[in-house]
Amino acid sequence: MSVTELVRPVLNPVIPYAGTIFGGLQPGEMVIIKGSVPKDSERFQIDFQCGSSVKPRADVSFHFNPRFKRSGCVVCNTLQQECWGREEITYEMPFKKGEPFETIILVLRDSFKVAVNGKHLLQYKHRVDLERVDTLGISGQVQIQAIGFVPNTTSTPPASTVMIKETKVNVRPILSSTPDLTVPYKGRLPNGLSPGQNITVRGEVSAYPHSFAVNLSSSDSSDIALHLNSRMKSNTFVRNSYLKDSWGPEETLLPEFPFIAGQYFEMLICCDPNHFKVAVNGVHLLNYKHRVKDLAKVNQLEIVGDVKLLDVKIW
Repeated sequence: MSVTELVRPVLNPVIPYAGTIFGGLQPGEMVIIKGSVPKDSERFQIDFQCGSSVKPRADVSFHFNPRFKRSGCVVCNTLQQECWGREEITYEMPFKKGEPFETIILVLRDSFKVAVNGKHLLQYKHRVDLERVDTLGISGQVQIQAIGFVPNTTSTPPASTVMIKETKVNVRPILSSTPDLTVPYKGRLPNGLSPGQNITVRGEVSAYPHSFAVNLSSSDSSDIALHLNSRMKSNTFVRNSYLKDSWGPEETLLPEFPFIAGQYFEMLICCDPNHFKVAVNGVHLLNYKHRVKDLAKVNQLEIVGDVKLLDVKIW
């Protein structure tokens, strides 16, 4: 398949690469990766990820890892909650140092099927819900010429009748009272927050922004458990809480400001027992100690200001 036939192509990306899969992966879709292996390569990897967070590291639904030491092998695995599962190893090595390759990954309801240079290599059953996959990562010693997607390449076969061992993670949409992620945005969190839950906000900062804010609040009062306010003019990322009709002390210290006018961002908010953890574009930025004891009352997400929303999820 030529580069010109690819849908949503990414050409000559810098490695390591992490790119959002807008709309997620759909059964019947193909992902085409064309590149070459340097002569001194020891390994590289292609990861279908659930976000791009580095710390904590995002779950990896499908880790495809060619290794060239000794006779070579391809290792496949899944990462969940920063723990690797059981490796599945294929000792057939279709990649050769110093030579180009074309890898085609077919997405099915129950598995990924991988072909390299026109020949079937392996099939890997899902251990993570496919709807969670939203990021493609490529790293290691490899050169990539093009990445592209081909939708609806085959009719989706019925789900396998064989039970697949997998950890189910309930991905739920945040129920929004505004259409099409319009800002100002207000969404309801079913059953409020609890430790272990995560919220992902993907968007694009306006071209000429003043500020935007993300609030986790209560619908029963004016309380705001977590106020994240990106002030673009001063490059300040303010954290605070509004409780009993009063703002608390601001927290502003950060090694660097993560947002750029006109640029895409991904914000991950992790709810831990004692604090919120916030990462932006895969980099952990801060911990914010809970100032609200009853997290179940935190049942609303509000986003206001100079930002365009692309996706909001809780899981």
